[in-house]
This record gives sequence, structure tokens and C-alpha cells, in this order.
Amino acid sequence: MYQYDYVPNGINDEIISILPNLSNHPNPFNPSTSISYNILVSGKVNLSIYNIKGQRVKQLIDTKLSSGSHTVTWNGKNSSNKSVSSGIYYSKLKINGIETSTCKMLLLK
Repeated sequence: MYQYDYVPNGINDEIISILPNLSNHPNPFNPSTSISYNILVSGKVNLSIYNIKGQRVKQLIDTKLSSGSHTVTWNGKNSSNKSVSSGIYYSKLKINGIETSTCKMLLLK
């Protein structure tokens, strides 16, 4: 008779608990949205907005931040401070150069 108390599945529960939980609200949004995330350890953080074509629209954060919860507001404008058109956008979070999370956002005008 065999008994299995633990079956490894290759997923480490500790890793899952440290994901940055990138989200935005409201979603859909107009004219702005708050983007929230958590980081477990301090490090170089880059948060940028991309359009559906993968082109960077705006860099919101590119600095070292301490661990904890953080929120930044995107006003729906690009790097030239011009309003972007309605559509799907992605916020991408990198910590210490590693992409950790992506969040899909919908701008409706």
C-alpha cells in the first residue's frame, strides 16, 4: 500500500506570496487611474505604460524604492504630455531589471 503525503508540483508557495500584485483602479478609466503594487525587498523599480503595439507610452517610475505598498497615478498622457487615445494599455513593472508583473488597462473616452 502506498501513501502520498506531499506531491511536489514545481510551484513554490513562497515565490507566489512575493509577487508584486500589480493592479489599477478604476478599470476601465477616464481620465486617470491609480496603479498599485507591493514589493517585498527594496530595489530599482521601473513602471512603464505600453500601448497595444508594445510601444512605450510613458515611464512613470524609474528609481530605487523601499519594500512595501506603492501607488502611482497615470493621467492618460504620454511622455510628451499629450492625451492618449482610447484603447488597451499595459502597465509593466520591473524590479532590479526583471519584469515581474503586467496589468491590462482600458482607457475609455
